[in-house]
Amino acid sequence: MWVNPEEVLLASALWMTERANPYFILQKRKGHGDGGGGLAGLLVGTLDVVLDSSARVAPYRILYQTPDSLVYWTIAHGSSRKEITENWEWLEQNLLQTLSIFENENDITTFVKGKIQGIIAEYNKSHDIREDDDTDKFKEAIAKFRKLFIMPEEEKLVNYYSCSYWKGKVPRQGWLYLSINHLCFYSYLLGKEAKLVIRWADITQLEKNATLLLPDMVCVSTRCSEHVFSVFLNINETFKLMEQLANIAMRQLLDNKGFEQDRSLPKLKKKSPKKVSALKRDLDARAKSERYRALFRLPKDEKLDGHTDCTLWTPFNKMHILGQMFVSTNYICFTSKEETVCSLIIPLREVRHTSRLISIKVHSMHTLNIVLSSFLCRVYSPVSSSVTSFPAPCQSIGTSWYALFTLACFQAKEFLKEQAWKNHFTEYGQGVCMYRTEKTKELVLQGIPENMRGELWLLFSGAINEMATHPGYYEDLVEKSMGKYNLATEEIERDLHRSLPEHPAFQNEMGIAALRRVLTAYAFRNPNIGYCQAMNIVTSVLLLYAKEEEAFWLLVALCERMLPDYYNTRVVGALVDQGVFEELAHVYVPQLYDCMQALSVISTISLSWFLTLFLSVMPFESAVVVVDCFFYEGIKVIFQLALSVLDANIHQLLSCKDDGEAMTILGRYLDSVTNKDSTLPPIPHLHSLLTDNRDPHPEVDIFKLVRISYEKFGSIRADVIEQMRFKQRLRVIQAIEDTTKRNVVRTIVTETPFSIDELEELYTLFKAEHLTSCYWGSTSNPMSRHDPSLPYLEQYRIDLEQFKVLFALLFPWACGTHTDDLALRVFRLLDHNADALINFREFISGLSVLCHGDLTEKLKFLYKIHILPVKKMHTPDYRMYLRLWNQETKAKLENMKDLPKLNQSQFIELCKTLYNMFSEDPNEQELYHATATVTSLLLEMGEVGKLFCSPAHKTDEDEDDEDDRIPVCRSKQERTRCKPCDVETNSCVAGPLEDIKLEDSSPKDTAMSSAMLISDDETKDDTSMSSYSVLSTGSHELDDKLQCEDIAEDTVLIRNGGPYAGVGHHGKVGLPHSASIDKDWAITFLQFLASVLTEQALVQYFEKPVEISGRITNAKNVRKVGHQHMSLSDYEISLSD
Repeated sequence: MWVNPEEVLLASALWMTERANPYFILQKRKGHGDGGGGLAGLLVGTLDVVLDSSARVAPYRILYQTPDSLVYWTIAHGSSRKEITENWEWLEQNLLQTLSIFENENDITTFVKGKIQGIIAEYNKSHDIREDDDTDKFKEAIAKFRKLFIMPEEEKLVNYYSCSYWKGKVPRQGWLYLSINHLCFYSYLLGKEAKLVIRWADITQLEKNATLLLPDMVCVSTRCSEHVFSVFLNINETFKLMEQLANIAMRQLLDNKGFEQDRSLPKLKKKSPKKVSALKRDLDARAKSERYRALFRLPKDEKLDGHTDCTLWTPFNKMHILGQMFVSTNYICFTSKEETVCSLIIPLREVRHTSRLISIKVHSMHTLNIVLSSFLCRVYSPVSSSVTSFPAPCQSIGTSWYALFTLACFQAKEFLKEQAWKNHFTEYGQGVCMYRTEKTKELVLQGIPENMRGELWLLFSGAINEMATHPGYYEDLVEKSMGKYNLATEEIERDLHRSLPEHPAFQNEMGIAALRRVLTAYAFRNPNIGYCQAMNIVTSVLLLYAKEEEAFWLLVALCERMLPDYYNTRVVGALVDQGVFEELAHVYVPQLYDCMQALSVISTISLSWFLTLFLSVMPFESAVVVVDCFFYEGIKVIFQLALSVLDANIHQLLSCKDDGEAMTILGRYLDSVTNKDSTLPPIPHLHSLLTDNRDPHPEVDIFKLVRISYEKFGSIRADVIEQMRFKQRLRVIQAIEDTTKRNVVRTIVTETPFSIDELEELYTLFKAEHLTSCYWGSTSNPMSRHDPSLPYLEQYRIDLEQFKVLFALLFPWACGTHTDDLALRVFRLLDHNADALINFREFISGLSVLCHGDLTEKLKFLYKIHILPVKKMHTPDYRMYLRLWNQETKAKLENMKDLPKLNQSQFIELCKTLYNMFSEDPNEQELYHATATVTSLLLEMGEVGKLFCSPAHKTDEDEDDEDDRIPVCRSKQERTRCKPCDVETNSCVAGPLEDIKLEDSSPKDTAMSSAMLISDDETKDDTSMSSYSVLSTGSHELDDKLQCEDIAEDTVLIRNGGPYAGVGHHGKVGLPHSASIDKDWAITFLQFLASVLTEQALVQYFEKPVEISGRITNAKNVRKVGHQHMSLSDYEISLSD
């Protein structure tokens, strides 16, 4: 490729000149290619790997030099001789003669540089290469990455880093390549090469550790090995990128939408450093946007445009607060350097006026002073009447309940709380633009007044923003979901009356109907979640304090942002946070951790605590205080409170002998948590933990418990929790994948002779091919083939293209030039529901027959795949057969007489398959002899059968074959022209079969039509890989011609004693005129079976069992050495010694 001219001081150092003329020199890097250059070549190769030089990926280059100058300029380089030769030839043909015209060397240099730059500019314009695309150096790294690991263009390289890989106790210095789907390492030291490829989806643990000898190292663990990398120049950047890529892979395993979401990464709007790839910059922007949305509780589609240091003038204390301003599409946000001092969110939809920005200097650093006091005075009022004009609690579904206790709502403590919040609104503003300070947090910890709870929950959760920007969305969703039923709505109906049944608001149809509408609307909004148990309890509480629409948007914020992945079918988020809680318990209550782990208490209790935010295990009036703090601070409050509960009962728990006793202690404690400030009447509480008949536990004040949790465990930071979540997410999702594999294997192990170990290995290969196709594209949508919400057997499915790869690697009949065609036939037979996808059970059912089936089963399988017409995948032609055979499989004994007959066209395809099946067998010659005999016998049977078939009794199948009449090509050239264009169907007939005639169908003439073998010495081509075979039979009428595709390139078909012989490969003799398929000709399966049984060679071949373990090993080895259509990372590549 052409490069912008760069000056070179030493043209001969480490390079060898291969071609030269007065102006240009073509050079090859020492140590590259054959010969290696001896010791110097080894040293140069090592340097090229260790050092970050362009020569590391460009072993060829072209230099420009004027005759009298000592200065050289690099104008082109290439990764192969072919590429650099093309550039060299262009220079000789287009520039060499032109340069001789110039008299001044400076003019020659200027002309050459300008010409090369012009070529580059024209290339960039024609290929739409933008300014923000990758640099030349990074493009070279991409080329090296694809060449070393045989990756397709769809595999995008994100970045690469210099590091050391530890193999045992020996470090290997090299390069770590991080792509979207794989982690790769390459090292070349003194002639020894090392490669490692790991798929991100296979990583079970990713940690950054430090030891005395290795202060900075990254440990990457898979199910079967552990790898250590060290000596990074920037380990923090590298590790963060590795975390992000592994997280993407886990998201893809967890959610089928991950494949689509991760193919459209956000673009940076501002100019970014050019030293990293465009994809790396996009991933960085994405990570920043995620942190930005989490920090300010913004909608999930909000993308950060930029941020800067600034000071904010706060009118409540008349001070400048140092912090950062964040700007995105719809919001301006501010947070102070000290987290709790002040934060501010300004939706741009509410901005009416902005004043001039004034630049000042603070601590020798230029910042921006945002003058917002006058602006905030205008927006102290609620954001809009429809959003922040919140109703009194009596307007919610609990109207009748609140009316009974109107007087109690004005107790002194409640009144004081309300006044404190009103004073806070006056000083700090009200609504979404309110200043959030340490005082706001204090008021939340003291408890939110009953009639302000819904308003503040909307504000602190960020649900207020989504509701304001989606007017009418909830009503439309309710209308669309009314009257529609699915699995989610059935589960909702079952749980409606279990949602706070002790509360009066849900003891009447009004409350139940509102709860039904909210849950059903959300199930239709997010079908990936649909409905999960515990959602009903949380939503019930939301409806007590907010209107229906507000409760709906609170539920959206809860399920999609604040508790991600909690409420899906596998409660992955809750399991992840359970792991985080165990890790926090190990850090903060170490003396209790071992005891709790031994009793398995933490994993038992934490799910109910987290999924319902303590609502199911704590008295209602106390649990809502926890919900107050949760909406303000997030998940860290739940962790703090859970640790406080364990810490408060540490001595009792240490003396427990079993998990039941521990759960009773915790249940009694949580049941005793009270809210003395509550204005609510006592509500009977039905918590999920067991209690005993002993005296009740002394009362525990909820506000005191919350304060203790902040005092003892308030140091837990949100970023630390996210780091722990990543670690636990790897563990949880990989554990789910292992469970899926075990369940699939357990389901089908009784249906197949394969062992459990073999099934697990086959499942790994099946899943690997599925994921590879999802990564690198396929003919079908990966979202349709990967759906974690489906039953275990249906979660991974492959289409035809992936099946062809596995068929070639694992199936014993895969050999010869017609492997893809045979794979297509097998795929259609295994695809029972005709959806163009097969699951693992269907895959194993076919493989079991071919590897462990008896003679009859294998022949029946072979017969069936040729009855299916080779047409488009979704045509109903073959579904009739599939339904027939599916019903047959349900019966223990299959009636072979019920199988449809094989017509002449299908018989020709069967012959093709047989001849290609034996092309690599040791007994090839004998099998060809046997096949020729069987084929001749079957042809005669079909001809005899015609005599008993009246034309008036043609079957529907015969009529369907009217369109199959295809002329025979008379020569090899004609046969080539007649080959079908449709590769998928491949149903056209490609080669001639000799016009053959049967004089009489009597037994005496039958003996005359025996198979004849032409000697290999006479006809076989030197390059042929298989022997010739001869078919012979006859036809009752001269015009009834028999035609087939190339049964084999070297198959000879003759008539015994007849004048015509059709030779496939040599093709010297063809048919004198066109022929067509005989529609009346047909054979049955019993005839086919009986014919094969007459030949011992075929019987032995089909009765021979196939050892699948060897094929599995071979499949792994194929993937290790690499294949352009396969993932390299299915198994880790062992390093050469």
